[in-house]
Amino acid sequence: MELSLPLDYAGDARKAADEVADLESAGLDAVWVAEAYGFDSPTIMGYLAARTERVKIGAAILNVYSRTPALIAQTAAGLDAISGGRAIIGLGASGPQVVEGWHGKAYDRPLGRTRETIELTRRILRREVIDHHGITDMPRPGGLGKPLKILTKPVRPEVPLYVASLGPANVRMTAEVADGWLPTLFIPEKAHQVWGAALAEGAARRDPALGPLKTVAGGLLAIGEDAAAVRDLARPRIALYVGGMGAPGKNFYNDLAVAYGYEKEARLIQELYLSGRKAEAEAAVPDEFCELMSLCGPESYVRERVAAFREAGVTMLNVTPVGPEPARLVETVKGWL
Repeated sequence: MELSLPLDYAGDARKAADEVADLESAGLDAVWVAEAYGFDSPTIMGYLAARTERVKIGAAILNVYSRTPALIAQTAAGLDAISGGRAIIGLGASGPQVVEGWHGKAYDRPLGRTRETIELTRRILRREVIDHHGITDMPRPGGLGKPLKILTKPVRPEVPLYVASLGPANVRMTAEVADGWLPTLFIPEKAHQVWGAALAEGAARRDPALGPLKTVAGGLLAIGEDAAAVRDLARPRIALYVGGMGAPGKNFYNDLAVAYGYEKEARLIQELYLSGRKAEAEAAVPDEFCELMSLCGPESYVRERVAAFREAGVTMLNVTPVGPEPARLVETVKGWL
């Protein structure tokens, strides 16, 4: 199992990049750069490539609406070239709140768009001449365009493509065609009951040449006799996603909380959050939810949490170190993997 961390898209990007450079020497394997409706992730990823030498640099995620498949492939090729073959491209459909509210695009055919983007990105990186007609037409019919191939030669003909997915159909597609999976709010003890069937169905249709599906998941990391209190820091994020990332009936994260068995709590969190009572929404997040998606407590307990994520199929443990010595935490956990 590898070790990674998510870069906070709301923080100081230059300072965060400096911290990643320090953690690289402690054994960090990868860093994931979010975008949402903050800074674009490829700019930050390029800066990280210049500040590091070994860590993999992942986008988590580029949505498949705001960039064409060709631009995503160009971005993958460019980041891979500047990092010396260390890029990972995380893709996803995001949600109506971002796609329609921020990018002004209709949120339609999310699975089809994701699948098509993966197909076209791989073909472009292999320097195929693209003549494709589907959700995206390349070239556009009736115009002056002609089939093209990427001008520059990619460092690698296959940059890993991961997909952020939660719903059964999307997870099934991820297991079939993606290199890796980026689930959100992942609880290892409940993962099989929620996604087991979809993962198995997708894997049954998977091309063996892709190799096994990689899975990236984790949470807050703190080690110490009083570290359990750090779990409460997960409350704002859980409340934001379960309560605020979408309208009632159109919130994938709320659906996930319901699938985990927190139906009553998920409904309450959403009602409170959407009415502006964010502190109450955070307080309504179940203690168990915070605990099971975190790795916080005495060393023996954190070891058990690492084992739980491994047993759930996680191949890259994605942690957020909390405390004055993040490098020590990274080095300690890396030694267990």
